[in-house]
Amino acid sequence: MQTADLRIALFSGNYNYVRDGANQALNRLADYLLRQGAAVRVYSPTVPEPAFAPTGDLVSVPSLPFPGGRGEYRFPLALSPRVRRDLAAFSPNIVHVSSPDVVGHRAVSWARKRNLPVLASVHTRFETYLRYYNMAWGEPAIEALLRRFYRRCDALVAPSESMAQILRDARMNYDISIWSRGVDREVFNPDRRSNEWRRSLGIADDEVAIGFLGRLVMEKGLDVFSDTVDELKRRGLAHKVLIIGEGPARGWIEARIPEAVFAGFQQGADLGRAVASMDMLFNPSVTETFGNVTLEAMACGLPVVAAEATGSQSLVDDRTSGRLIRPGAVHQFAEALREYVQQPALRAQHGAAGEARARDFSWDAINQAVADTYLRLIRLKTRSAT
Repeated sequence: MQTADLRIALFSGNYNYVRDGANQALNRLADYLLRQGAAVRVYSPTVPEPAFAPTGDLVSVPSLPFPGGRGEYRFPLALSPRVRRDLAAFSPNIVHVSSPDVVGHRAVSWARKRNLPVLASVHTRFETYLRYYNMAWGEPAIEALLRRFYRRCDALVAPSESMAQILRDARMNYDISIWSRGVDREVFNPDRRSNEWRRSLGIADDEVAIGFLGRLVMEKGLDVFSDTVDELKRRGLAHKVLIIGEGPARGWIEARIPEAVFAGFQQGADLGRAVASMDMLFNPSVTETFGNVTLEAMACGLPVVAAEATGSQSLVDDRTSGRLIRPGAVHQFAEALREYVQQPALRAQHGAAGEARARDFSWDAINQAVADTYLRLIRLKTRSAT
């Protein structure tokens, strides 16, 4: 069997209705597989005006807006008779689930009844989200539910070795490989920097811009980010804060850092320009399994100050291409940022090291690794059935 023989039923909780790193990775995977001649059919909640056009055939599954003020996300409800008929007609030879939701569970059950292999991709650390909503006490229960879901799958793929090790330690599954992330070097490179664009936002050429990139939601570590900026102000450190992204917590972060420059949502070449026009990236989040924004900043030649957590640990070489700081350690984050603000030569040295590291990430090679995992699982399932 070759890649062109694959028929993949891909289940996603958010394939294209809100733009984030996980669904963009899934769309890139679908694009690669389709270019190799494989058949891909995607099952996901949909909305009338999605964030971007889907790659491949997209089948809508029943869903409702997510409760708790996060209505921009949808909660998949069921593998309806209509969807089941579509699945049967498509006749996949492997099922890929990317979200441990109700429909993901039903898809796994559907595949197991038909002796089809199931691959689960892990895109975020769902159990850590509760920390940002004063519900950390619920993490063990969420972890137990995740373990039950992932153990029903034949294998997992994680975006980084650090995340894969966490999954192994938590006994989520015993077949875990790496599906890393790539970066578009045409979009993200140091030549995209634009002092003219910076000036249009009120950032002078000689001012140092500390950047944030990502959806503006609390689980991205906005509380730690703003507390660290407060500490820099207490120290009297001259700097600018440049925030790129949109999200439901924009009002909160605007109130916390009113002097920040908000560039809003950016994409494509505009996003590359915005990232390259920072002087460093500050990423305090602990919820990412990979950290696309970290890799994009590195590709633009920026040093990265990040939480010592999954994803960043696999990308940032501490004191070589950036700094890895204990999660939540505001004073240590502030000290790392101060060093970069006050030492342009150190910024340049660490930024160059990060750019060199970013050259290792090719999207096609990375996505072929997933295709190879599909083929391996199909071979194993076929062998066990004979």
